[in-house]
Amino acid sequence: MQQTQLTSYHVWGRGIRWFHWINVLSVLALLGTGLVIFNGKTIGLAGDAKILMKELHVWAGYLFATNLAWRIVQGFRGSHFARWRTLLPFGNGFLGELRAYLDSLRSGEPRAYLGHNPLGKLMVILLFLLLITQAITGLLIAGTDLYYPPLGGWIAEWVAPAGVDPASLVPGDKTMVDAAAWSEMRDLRKPFIITHVWVFYSLLAAVVLHVVAVVVAEVRERSGLVSAMITGDKVLAERPVDLSEPGE
Repeated sequence: MQQTQLTSYHVWGRGIRWFHWINVLSVLALLGTGLVIFNGKTIGLAGDAKILMKELHVWAGYLFATNLAWRIVQGFRGSHFARWRTLLPFGNGFLGELRAYLDSLRSGEPRAYLGHNPLGKLMVILLFLLLITQAITGLLIAGTDLYYPPLGGWIAEWVAPAGVDPASLVPGDKTMVDAAAWSEMRDLRKPFIITHVWVFYSLLAAVVLHVVAVVVAEVRERSGLVSAMITGDKVLAERPVDLSEPGE
């Protein structure tokens, strides 16, 4: 019986692996605190407890947004498989490669890749679009709820009555704000909060789909997807389709 020869390839650098796991932890923190805030009335969350939960949510959001911004930069100056031109499904021949990959799945002999397979690339662009939208809307809402940066100072100046120092406004206290300005601010906020909530649920569904897809790919392809995000190495029995592309 011929023994299968396994070959190890270094694919993901330390920085990309750190991004991935920081993103996992920050998204879990945001999902958890977000669910508590969204269901605050049902569980009796109010007053200082509600403000504290929002503060925890925002600080997790700062970590998430900073980590995401760093990853976006790495897409232009990072290692080969971390770059957008390799990661996103916009390259020449992508549709043909997608068809070939789907055919290989149906045949029971899936094609091996060092980077993301074609379906993985589609998932990547979906996740990044959701993450970026959530970061942008969340940063604006942080200013309207808690007067936190980057827009909190401007929001406080907007809703503070004449003669009241904007810096003295207290989150959650409407007695110190100008009622008309507050109403205008909430009207501006409304489409952002609606988007934030819908993207929240979309992101939750996408995360579940992503985890299921990774588990299925790990079982069917035996490509070491999970371990590669820990060690940076993929161990494959077949020649990767994208081996001709330079690694790190």
